[in-house]
Amino acid sequence: MSQVEIRLPKMGESVTEATITNWLKKVGDTVEMDEPLVEVATDKVDNELPSEVSGTITQILFQEDEVAQVGDVIAIISTDGSVAETSAPATEEVQAAVETVSQTINDAVATVTSAVEIDKNGPSGKFYSPLVRSIASKEGISMTELESIQGTGQNGRVTKKDILNFIENRGSVTTPSLQPSVTQTPSVSSPAASPQKAAPAPSIPTMEGDEIIEMDRMRKLISEHMVRSKQTSPHVTSFVEADVTNIWNWRNKIKADFKKREGENFTFTPVFIEAVAKAIKDFPLINISVDGDKIIQRKNINIGMAAALPSGNLIVPVIKNADRLNLYGLAKQVNDLANKARAGKLTSDEISGGTYTLTNVGTFGNVMGTPIINQPQVAILATGAIRKVPAVIETPEGDFIGIRYKMFLSHSYDHRVVDGALGGMFVKRVAEYLEAFDVNQQL
Repeated sequence: MSQVEIRLPKMGESVTEATITNWLKKVGDTVEMDEPLVEVATDKVDNELPSEVSGTITQILFQEDEVAQVGDVIAIISTDGSVAETSAPATEEVQAAVETVSQTINDAVATVTSAVEIDKNGPSGKFYSPLVRSIASKEGISMTELESIQGTGQNGRVTKKDILNFIENRGSVTTPSLQPSVTQTPSVSSPAASPQKAAPAPSIPTMEGDEIIEMDRMRKLISEHMVRSKQTSPHVTSFVEADVTNIWNWRNKIKADFKKREGENFTFTPVFIEAVAKAIKDFPLINISVDGDKIIQRKNINIGMAAALPSGNLIVPVIKNADRLNLYGLAKQVNDLANKARAGKLTSDEISGGTYTLTNVGTFGNVMGTPIINQPQVAILATGAIRKVPAVIETPEGDFIGIRYKMFLSHSYDHRVVDGALGGMFVKRVAEYLEAFDVNQQL
């Protein structure tokens, strides 16, 4: 019988693990090549993985809610469509032995006064999967011990392998003291020194009439990502006001024809992305990431655009090589990704690889904002609402007051590697490109 191992594939840059959310087939079911086999969720997007071969599922190695690492074998498929019957007696013997050992373990666990109740989030905010919590409970591992385990999963998450390794070496592991310890302050000479872990958030008491709303999976991931970004990067924000009257008038002139021809709206976002891409080419040290004490300067200019989902959560699809696209190409990319985001059809590749992010807080009527950096990037730009305001207009004949369309640009950057001069000059250059917009260009 030919057996094929189905492994968790790589699903985008920086994605190292995924949670099994739903098996679409069970052991004994037949499956065709490319037929949906399992649904998985990463910290970026949910995916449906197809079968790589046709055959019969003989083993499922990760259950729902368990976390698998990229490359792990999650299932085994027999390509001849059957399970070898000759192995049945041996399998029954092994199963009986396993049940005996399992019963012995259960009896031993039963002698413990009570199973340890493990919350899914520890005092440090670290998330523990149902499998890890189950193992910890059965083995009598306290939350203090669980918090001491150095996780090898994404964002330091404790995996099944980590906790089993802890159990194996438990006798030689010293549980950390509950007394506060003195933490050595990183040297100021190292701009990429590791940030200090934030103190656990205090428990919040509830009052009569309060409603408890559980965060959904994506909101938890966004929460972790935002906290980690603030702990990693010392944020500084610079503001510039830009006169976008020419862009406003030009868009009003072309939007009806664009809608009629393309069947979709032309928004301001492509214009903003074009200006950002041009400014990045002028200031390439904005297009970087930090790895320890090393700076990675990115070759490609991949601009993410924050998009709101129907659930209220945010996701950031990425326009790859934005500097190589004209305004028409950017408009098509922006609309395509926005539509996919609303429909929940973005792929892992479409939300990975970003080197800079743009978020439009003006969509919600906000004049400006202080956006949080999308790690591992080092900067993010927020575009505010476009407002009709009185302004001083300079002419050779003298100055006068006129009505102009203006907006604020808010540029947050990582002060470890982006100084105020660079961060300020960059956003000023974006404003200059917007103000110099060519009103005669055609789409």
